[in-house]
Parts: sequence; structure tokens; C-alpha cells
Amino acid sequence: MSATAHTSDSGSVAGVGQEAEGDSEPPQTAAPATQGLEVVERRGGEEVPPAAKQPRLEEEVGVALTCESQQHVGPEEGRDGGCDPSLLIQITGEEEGSVQRPDLGEGEEEWPQNREQTPTMMEGRGEEEEDGSQGSGLGLDFSRSPQMLTGAWAEYASSPENYLKGCKWAPDGSCILSNSADNVLRVYNLPTELYSSDWDLLTEMTPVLRMAEGDTIYDYCWYPKMSSLDPDTCFIASSSRDNPVHIWDAFYGDLRATFRPYNHLDELTAAYSLCFSPDGSQLYCGFDKTVRVFYTERPGRDCEERPTMVKKQGQSGIISCMGFSPCQSLYACGSYSRTVGLYSCQDGALLALLPSRHHGGLTHLRFSHDGQRLYTGGRKDTEILCWDLRDPGRVLFSLHRSIATNQRIYFDLDPSGQFLLSGNTEGVVYVWDTSSAPPGGSEAVLQPQLQFQAHTDCTNGVSLHPYMPLLVSSSGQRQFCWPGDSEGDSDSDGEAVMSPQQDRHDNAIALWWAGPLSSANHGGQEVQLPVSED
Repeated sequence: MSATAHTSDSGSVAGVGQEAEGDSEPPQTAAPATQGLEVVERRGGEEVPPAAKQPRLEEEVGVALTCESQQHVGPEEGRDGGCDPSLLIQITGEEEGSVQRPDLGEGEEEWPQNREQTPTMMEGRGEEEEDGSQGSGLGLDFSRSPQMLTGAWAEYASSPENYLKGCKWAPDGSCILSNSADNVLRVYNLPTELYSSDWDLLTEMTPVLRMAEGDTIYDYCWYPKMSSLDPDTCFIASSSRDNPVHIWDAFYGDLRATFRPYNHLDELTAAYSLCFSPDGSQLYCGFDKTVRVFYTERPGRDCEERPTMVKKQGQSGIISCMGFSPCQSLYACGSYSRTVGLYSCQDGALLALLPSRHHGGLTHLRFSHDGQRLYTGGRKDTEILCWDLRDPGRVLFSLHRSIATNQRIYFDLDPSGQFLLSGNTEGVVYVWDTSSAPPGGSEAVLQPQLQFQAHTDCTNGVSLHPYMPLLVSSSGQRQFCWPGDSEGDSDSDGEAVMSPQQDRHDNAIALWWAGPLSSANHGGQEVQLPVSED
């Protein structure tokens, strides 16, 4: 386990990866909860107070916070401090229109700080969803390249081998989750400067939580009903080699519970892919020719097995990625056999098996917001295919990107389904406008509307903020050293020589502003956003 597996400045989670591996029972006792999991870690029969995510702001700046309206947000009794909703982002109803761009006018109200008690973001979000204008509510502007605001580099600079493996926004948009080659999941809060007019004071982001797995992380995902207003819903599922599925507390960094899948030999087996059901009540785990379904409120080994191949009929291979339709009771499974299967949520029955069109095993898939399209991407495959689910098996169009690595290259859709973004091996991010797709299903190649250089190395992860015009990207890939020349100088004996590609390694997370670059203030001048140097 990595030595960096500790919470930021306030505690440690070292050892929790091994805590659940060999036990026949879960390391914690699960209690049914209304939302999510309420499993408290116990050691020696006593509760262990988890480390707080951040230092208390009251102690640092002497600000008195009133917690009367959110008593349920505070930690349990016996833990230090009071109300600590450190993942909170709120956007008041009056400021809902300002989400489209930075609100920097002199007389205008600032965006609330992380700890302010105005939990009204969900109300504004509901109004956008009702009229179906989520995409326009984001205020995305891809008529020009996004502007880089800040990022994180120091965490990954110790070794060229510590490259990123993706990044994901929390469902409530309050923080970012990253995965890297040192097998540590890191959580970054959105910089507090973004809630105010101090955008020129943005500094490098530092993680507020580190959660270490014992081996290579296969997949990870957020609980879909996660809200920083309710710490019980703040958790992450992750799967790693030779380990059970771990449930991490995203508020304090503790290990909450485990789901332990066993194979036909009663041996613990690791899940290759993870996905919560839309309501969060079930956790779907992908295995070789099998999907296992766990109930979120019942950690342990009990699960429902759903084979994807029966009597040599169906979808073969390892289930490498999964996703749920937002409009129908079905889910899609991609496998390393280069196929995509559509299954019923009720009993797991195979509804349709899409033909093998990819050149490599499936690594990522996403449904459109209306559930009529499915986008799929493969390993070392230059195409993202858009499938028409009204006529399963038919490809509407393809999106081309340059991929020369076996690692998973994520892509993302904005909530309206209009824009699709993906990185490539050269560090370029492509933006496609799917609403301008060629009609008639001619399987034409859709050209990108915009492409910009996000990193100097492989951009393997992109994720759009759920409610604001913000984009986060991650970069890096495995670097190989060439052996030294044994016949050369004696000083170089036994040493490795940098490969040409290693000269441009870039292991980093970058946060981008993808909205309008000007805001109407009293002076009528453009607001220049800070741009960080790569």
C-alpha cells in the first residue's frame, strides 16, 4: 500500500485496504439507512472518530457559523467540531442565472462559500430539469477554447510512473474524485475562490482526502444520490485487484463497508467494473461473463448473479463497463469481447446484443439524456460509435480520436446531450456537437466543433460539472524506460535511459472554465480569467 494513503493534515486511513481482505465477515456492521450506508468502523469494540475533511473554518478565521438549519449535517456525537458540510456547493435562487458565467460585478452578490448555510442548489436544479434546459443552464461556450483556472501537479510529480487514470465530478458538483497509478483515490474540493470574485488568487489544488487501495484499481464510482448536505450519502465504491468492493466515506475518508463477491470455487474475486443503479439502491459489478448485483444497504457477500452468457449464447468476455438508461428500465454492458449488450433491470434478461464494431475491448459507454442513443469507446480504438437504440445495431455516426494506448480513455456528455468531449493520446481534447450529426444514418464521421491542447501527455479523463460551465481533465500514461548501454560509460551501467516520450510526461489534473469569458460588470469591461501555465 502506498505511503501516501492518509487524510489531509488530520488523520490516516492506512491499512483499511487490507482490513477487509481476509475476513469472512465485513469489517463493519451494516445498518439499513434511508439513503446510502450507515456503517461505522469499530476497532476493539470502540468507535473510531474519523478524521475531518478540512480544518474547521471557525478556528482558522474566527467566523461563527450557524448550524441551526442543518443539524443533521454535523458529525456524530463525540467527534470534534460541529457542523462540517465541507463538500457543500450552493447556488441561491436569485443567483441561478449567474451560473452561466463568473459573477464579478461590484454590486452583485458573491457565490456562497463552502460552509455557508444556504442549501438551495437543489431547488434551482429542479426548475432546469422540469423545462428540459439543463444544457443551456450550464452556460457552456465552446466557440473558443476553455481557459485553464488551476489544477493539481505536486501530488503526482514524485515519479513519472504516478500517472492519472481518470477524474469524476461528484453528483452534486462539490468536489472531484481522481484515480492514479499509486492506487490512491483523491478527493479535491472546488476552490473556494470560485465562489467569490477572487479568481486571480487561485492556487494549485490539494486533496482533502486520500483513500488507498491495496492493489491496482479497476473501477470506481460515486453514489448517484450523493449530497454534501447529507454525509450519509457521501460515499464512493471502488474495486481493485484481489480485493472486495470497498465503500469509502467521501466525507471523512474512512472505509465504511465491503461487498465481497465469490466465484464458483468460493474464492474472493475482484469486480472489473462498477455502476450504481439510478436510485442508488443497487450496486452492479462486472465479472467474466457475469454481472453480480448487490443491495447497497446490505454489505456482505449476498448478491444476485446475472450471467451474460448461457449455454454459449449471449455476451462473452469480461464486463468492463456499464451504464443505465435515463429513460428506460435497462442497462448496457460493454465487454472486452468488443460487444455491447442491453439488459432488463428487472431480471437481467438480454434484450439486444449489438454487433461487434469496435477494434478493441470496450472501455467506456454513455447513454444520451433522452435514452435514444448510446456512445461506446474501445481500447486502442480511434472511434467512438453512436448507436441508435430505436433500431438496435444501427450506428448513426462515429467520432474519431487518436488513441495509441491500452488504458481507459473516458469521454463525457453534458446534461443536455449536445456536447461530447474526449481526450486523446497527444493531450488534445475534442468537443463534438452531436446535434449537428448528419441525418439519415449514413454512419458518417462527425467532425469536432473544437479541439484544444489540454496537456502535453495523454488526456485520459474529462468530466463536465453537472451545473456549472466547468471542465476537469486528467493526464498521464505509463512511461517505459530504455535500458542503458552496457558497453558505454561505466557511470551509466545498470541505469535506465529516458524514452523520447518520457520527456513530455505530464501527470496532472486541470480545471477549466468552459463558459463565456466576459461578465457584464458596472465598468462594462471584460473580466480576464487567470490562466495557469502547463
